[in-house]
Amino acid sequence: MFERTSLNGRRVAVLAADGFEKIELTLPLKALEAKGAEVDIISLRPGSIRGVNLHEPASRIKVSKTLDEASPSDYDALLIPGGFMSPDLLRQSAAARDFVRAFDAARKPIASLCHGPWVMASAGLAKGRTMTSWPGVRDDMVNAGAVWLDQAVVRDGNWVTSRGPQDLKPFIKEMTTLFAQTAPVTQGNAHSMFSDPQREAPPALVTTAMRFIPRPSIRTLVGVAVVGAGIMAVNKRRQASV
Repeated sequence: MFERTSLNGRRVAVLAADGFEKIELTLPLKALEAKGAEVDIISLRPGSIRGVNLHEPASRIKVSKTLDEASPSDYDALLIPGGFMSPDLLRQSAAARDFVRAFDAARKPIASLCHGPWVMASAGLAKGRTMTSWPGVRDDMVNAGAVWLDQAVVRDGNWVTSRGPQDLKPFIKEMTTLFAQTAPVTQGNAHSMFSDPQREAPPALVTTAMRFIPRPSIRTLVGVAVVGAGIMAVNKRRQASV
């Protein structure tokens, strides 16, 4: 399925948080490890983080190091998987933004797909870059100064980006090729001066799949109620102390 690119001796950081799209982390992870790379999961907190399949909870993955414990200098490349929640949490973290900036400043390879490029944009790195992402965040990339292309995979210097899980095969091929490079990757390979237009309709993949997502379980409803009650209690204590 994937070309014979050796990553023996290469160390890769995967930056993810709760709510990562499971397939966008696990398939690239397996491909990287199969080619000899040593991969660490870097996150906001220790323990394990929860994946999702679209909006349905999926299995967890163990965190190797927190951002406080990890150093970009220890890694040769960075992968930022998508999902709606994980990149949204990461982009609000100063430590996560600094982590990504350090890779780009050293011109180390960065691969991301789906909503993952949100983190790169929030780190202030998108201006002047050619990239893609989940089509729904196209405007965020353009407003951050990027040229956005509606393509399965876009390579621009030390970056490779893709739109989502439907593009995983070409994404993994380009990612492993990029990660195999041992010298700093200079910026370049821009494809166009202008962004592709907005789409006329959302992806059928999502709108169709959402029809078959089951109703929330009793356990989920109870959990939401407990969290809501906890938030209300905290707010009441704050109001009482004012």
